[in-house]
Amino acid sequence: MDYSPCDYAFLVDRTNYTFRRSDLLRDTLRTSPVDTLRTSPVWLDWAIRGAGGADSASLSCAQANETKKYACLSNQSYCVDATNGPGYNCNCSEGYEGNAYLVDGCTNIDECADSDKYPCKGVCRDTEGSYRCTCPPGYGSDDPKTQRCAPKFPPAAQICIGAIGGILVIAFVAFVIIIRKEKRKTRELYEKNGGLTLEKAKVIKIFKVDELKPILKSSNLIGKGGFGEVYKGVLDNVLVAVKKPIGRNVQENKQFANEVIIQSQVIHKNIVRLIGCCLEVDNPLLVYEFISKGSMHDILHEFREPLNLDVRLSIVLESAHGLAYMHSQAHTKILHGDVKPANILLDDNFVPKISDFGISRLIAVDKEHTANVIGDMSYMDPVYLQTGLLTEKSDVYSFGVVILEVISRRKATHSDNNSLVTSFIQYHKEGKKATELFDKEIAATGNLQLLDTLAGIAVECLSLDVDQRPSMTDVVARLLTLNRSRVL
Repeated sequence: MDYSPCDYAFLVDRTNYTFRRSDLLRDTLRTSPVDTLRTSPVWLDWAIRGAGGADSASLSCAQANETKKYACLSNQSYCVDATNGPGYNCNCSEGYEGNAYLVDGCTNIDECADSDKYPCKGVCRDTEGSYRCTCPPGYGSDDPKTQRCAPKFPPAAQICIGAIGGILVIAFVAFVIIIRKEKRKTRELYEKNGGLTLEKAKVIKIFKVDELKPILKSSNLIGKGGFGEVYKGVLDNVLVAVKKPIGRNVQENKQFANEVIIQSQVIHKNIVRLIGCCLEVDNPLLVYEFISKGSMHDILHEFREPLNLDVRLSIVLESAHGLAYMHSQAHTKILHGDVKPANILLDDNFVPKISDFGISRLIAVDKEHTANVIGDMSYMDPVYLQTGLLTEKSDVYSFGVVILEVISRRKATHSDNNSLVTSFIQYHKEGKKATELFDKEIAATGNLQLLDTLAGIAVECLSLDVDQRPSMTDVVARLLTLNRSRVL
């Protein structure tokens, strides 16, 4: 029988196929590999029908759903009655694709991955079996799937927002300008207060003002005097006392820096140690070690703590040690200028420490005086008040008043007739014992001779003839002798 191409046939979707003569020949020797492998989809019209009698062959969806052999197994599928005769078909539900005849055969379609088929002009979020298309915050659209999102704000609101934005920009620029001015001012103050000199010296820590701000609160204020205010705080896990001057009580520029350098070199157990300073303010702040018990003035007159003679003698002796060191053993002679109980601090063991160098004046070895001292008139040397000449003997006079205050527990007062000083001097001139002037707590019979000797040393320190006053080194020697006799 002769071969004819028409002896063969195939099914094809006509919308996807264009007839070619070569499809009938199928001559693999004359056709290209692409043509040889060319395929086309085939659409079959079919339905699920029951086997057996006429009734079973014509199952509808409603009937098939009641049978054990219901073919639509996927939970995301539905039944469709056949259109080409009896039976039914299974389709995946909307939003799903796959094989409806298998368990879990229909899977979710990610509509957001196919914007051509599932349009969204806003923000697309895939959901199970569907997808959501919304506008971002501040934007809106009647139908974000087909219409672009536009800002919700009306023109008036946009103008308002623009104005606010402009104000914020101006405020930010102003803030930056202010910060720069503050930094420039801070730098100027730093240099004005001798910062460059102290940087080169490298003898003391220079704190930034931000480090001290938390300490300079009213709740931390522990003292206030002629020099300024004293605040208690913690720096680097160490208790400190920060002195804040009131007014311009500190020296200018290099002179102040030199004073700080010299103070930082004063290391003695009976002198309060200067830890650091802050130069980024109008009046430099001084940071000292914190002395726990407070001033001798408070112990004597405010708290009136019990003090036996041994403790008082020790306080006087060690305070004298501190002053003697300042006058003759420090790198530079240091005159305190305001020696008084309020400027002698005591630690928990009643060890005294000379303080308040903020109003002291440091003088070079080739100078003999300065008239630039502000002190307490009750303890001020009358000779200095008359002449304006401050020497180490001026501190000796003040220390004499301190001795009298320690042994009598009476306050020295400034008047034409300082009763405390005058009374002791009068007793000394008349050769009488000042028993009634001594503090009753220590005026036991066995202590009177030592107290008279102490009073005698104090009166010598109070001599109006400066040359007759002992030096602080002499005072220390005599107090040491007294202390040894006390121990023996």
